[in-house]
Amino acid sequence: MITTRRAVPDDAREIVRLRRLMFAEMHGKDEPGPWEEEAVRVARRQLAQEPSPLLAFVVDGDTSGEPAHLAACAVGRVEERLPAPVSPLGLFGFVFNVCTDARYRGRGCARATTEAMLAEFARRGVTRVDLHASPDAERLYRSLGFAEHSVPLSLDVSTRHAAED
Repeated sequence: MITTRRAVPDDAREIVRLRRLMFAEMHGKDEPGPWEEEAVRVARRQLAQEPSPLLAFVVDGDTSGEPAHLAACAVGRVEERLPAPVSPLGLFGFVFNVCTDARYRGRGCARATTEAMLAEFARRGVTRVDLHASPDAERLYRSLGFAEHSVPLSLDVSTRHAAED
């Protein structure tokens, strides 16, 4: 049985450590940098809010003989949009970070943290949850009921402002 819990502000550094591991696996390279301290700051601040717009569920690692660390996390966000027929409260969820430390893989930690987060989304009145799945994680998300619903498009607008100057 895997025990999950809501993340607290003191978990921020470990959540960011796991986020860095996730990026390293997705991109094939480790990219440390100033983003980490900013991410810790933002996570601490948002996890301290009530209700927290940042939903994070974690599994504690085995600390026998080691410093305290997290085995896994699932992190997402509740987004408030205008209400619509399919979303009377206008609440949507987005999952943007699910990661398990390599020492704990294959034990169901990602499933447990994701299920805990989905339950909290439902409790808050969220009607739809979106995520971007890596090829390695797609099977897990499909087994939880995720399916395609649209063609994802994105645009990096950061270059538009620079071009106007």
